Amino acid sequence: MADVTGHNPATRDLLAIFERARTRLFGRLDGLTDAEYHWEPVGDCVGVRPGDDGVFRVATLFPEPAPGAPDPVTTIAWRIWHIGALCLRGYVTHFFDDAPEFGDRHAWPGTADGGVRALAEDWEHFAARLASLDDARLLAPMGRGPGGWADETYQKLALHALVEVAHHGGEIGLLRDLYLREGVRAPLLP
Repeated sequence: MADVTGHNPATRDLLAIFERARTRLFGRLDGLTDAEYHWEPVGDCVGVRPGDDGVFRVATLFPEPAPGAPDPVTTIAWRIWHIGALCLRGYVTHFFDDAPEFGDRHAWPGTADGGVRALAEDWEHFAARLASLDDARLLAPMGRGPGGWADETYQKLALHALVEVAHHGGEIGLLRDLYLREGVRAPLLP
């Protein structure tokens, strides 16, 4: 876990929870293969695919079901992109003054190693900005951001990020478990 001893209590505790979430998520991503990264367990999955220019991009930012159909299933690649580029990178871009130029947020690495590295970079950018806040700034309105977020606190933004990590990280873990067991069926009980 990163050293957080120099921070105020609320910032310190938030950073400690972020570190725990990072450790768990990246532990589940250890050894991820390209086949798992792009695995489509059902037809019409939403993923990260190469375009005519060879650049891998997400086709759909927010997959919506067709009327009367179940929600679309997304690949591990899409879920890693969602946590990294859409959420964490997006939060840095919209809510912090010192956002670097990230380029095309829809472009994403086409390999598992590249995707995990990009997620790690986006995580570090976001966590570093949280670490730069003291408790007073963490708990005050951000004063910037799309929609009604300007009146919200950085703490609420960070908690929202943790919800996204928990939600999509859990899905990533389940998809990996299913991929590893694809074709393996438990015997029927008598």
